[in-house]
Amino acid sequence: MIPRDKEVEIIRLAKAEKWPAGTIANQLAIHHSVVLRVLSQQGLLHTATQRPCLADPYVQFIKDTLEKYPKLHASRLYQMVKERGYPGAGDHFRTIVARYRPSPPPEAFLRLRTLPGEQAQVDWGHFGHVQVDGGIRKLYAFLMVLSFSRKLFARFYLSSAMAAFLRGHVEAFQFFGGVARTNLYDNLKSAVLERAGDAIRFHPTHLELAAHYGFEPKPCNVARGNEKGRVEKAVGYLRTSFFAARSFRDVQDLNLQLGHWLADVSDQRKCPEDKRRTVAEVFAEEQPRLLALPDNPFPDDERIDVHVGKTPYVRFDRNDYSIPHTHVRKTLLVSASLDTVRVLDGAECLATHARCWGVSKQIEEPSHVQKLLEYKQRAREHHGVDQLHQVSPFCKPFLCKVAERGGNLGFTVAKLLRHLDAFGAEALDSALREAVALDTPHLGAVRHLLDRRRHELAEPPPLSVPISDDPRVSNQRVHTHDLSTYDHLTRSCNDDHDPA
Repeated sequence: MIPRDKEVEIIRLAKAEKWPAGTIANQLAIHHSVVLRVLSQQGLLHTATQRPCLADPYVQFIKDTLEKYPKLHASRLYQMVKERGYPGAGDHFRTIVARYRPSPPPEAFLRLRTLPGEQAQVDWGHFGHVQVDGGIRKLYAFLMVLSFSRKLFARFYLSSAMAAFLRGHVEAFQFFGGVARTNLYDNLKSAVLERAGDAIRFHPTHLELAAHYGFEPKPCNVARGNEKGRVEKAVGYLRTSFFAARSFRDVQDLNLQLGHWLADVSDQRKCPEDKRRTVAEVFAEEQPRLLALPDNPFPDDERIDVHVGKTPYVRFDRNDYSIPHTHVRKTLLVSASLDTVRVLDGAECLATHARCWGVSKQIEEPSHVQKLLEYKQRAREHHGVDQLHQVSPFCKPFLCKVAERGGNLGFTVAKLLRHLDAFGAEALDSALREAVALDTPHLGAVRHLLDRRRHELAEPPPLSVPISDDPRVSNQRVHTHDLSTYDHLTRSCNDDHDPA
């Protein structure tokens, strides 16, 4: 919309000064479509006489064909008129087709109203990517909206797989303190495996979830997103009101902030169905109408079968988790929650690890590695190389240069592991990078670079013996001394012995 005085000026310039629409738009610094709209409303827009066109003899054929096939592509229609003698090129033909393509009739929609506790709408939202330790992961938000009160539940996950889909339902039902009688979905694979018209085959795990909580799963009609418009709007609301310009450390921190936003912002907005009350007040009326929760929540752990190769690790979610070496070359079961990864062989739990959300990481239980080293002594050196490779990508080129020059790899690896314990991973990675860049693959060069870095950072010298657990000893800080004082003592002694 533009001010009324601007409209009057457009009409005056067109009627009195006979300015064309483009000139008016340029002089008043407004878009030409606005000028055309104002002139059209006043009946001042004169349609220019259309110049003859090569497609004129084929216009009736184009109209008849588009009336019969409204969605026919312009490329196919061009081939049809070409076969009938059309001499023009295809570049401008698309514009000609658009001129005569019939517009679809406007569709009216009914306002959908539901009873308290009757319906919830479910959807996923994609919120870009997040940087994790070692790589990048996609960030998704699971949303569930109660259709009557517009009470919103949302939770961010690093996956939209079936396990996250189940976990989102379980957390949403606990958040609401009940279950709506009908859950409305679009045709996502976690809910609907396949569909042909009204014939629907639901995902069997989704049906187990529905049976456990007693709700009816109901998919929308194909290409009818308006049927779950409440949750579609909720995705946009979450994106603009909460996620935009927000900083967070990790997904746990993001979900913590989301919980405060749901209570302080989302629940306090006016309910669209009753502007006199907030969403929280309307939800207080709806909550007693929800179905009661069962005694036990639905098991939502992710469970997959994995085959173990030669090395005692199972691959799960782009990371490797250690297992006892006695179970290599077997098919085992991985059961994972948001916090824990368990490796099972039948009813026996072989390993329990804290879940890693990074990428390409190796999570080890020290006892697994120690037992393997005791069983196979030659594995000690290989494990050392693997441990160094996890610390620094420059370990491999450094050891290759050592081998090319006839160095002792076993001794080199052992000394590098000692440097790792004494100086830390960051310092060793920096030293190896510089040693490779300078083409000095020697332990002495690495130690020199480590000492130089220690002096630059004013750090204490590393200790070659374990530090006692006694805080009176472990909290002591050792300071280095300037050795130049010994030079003064040496010069003094030499002066005393010089002949007069």
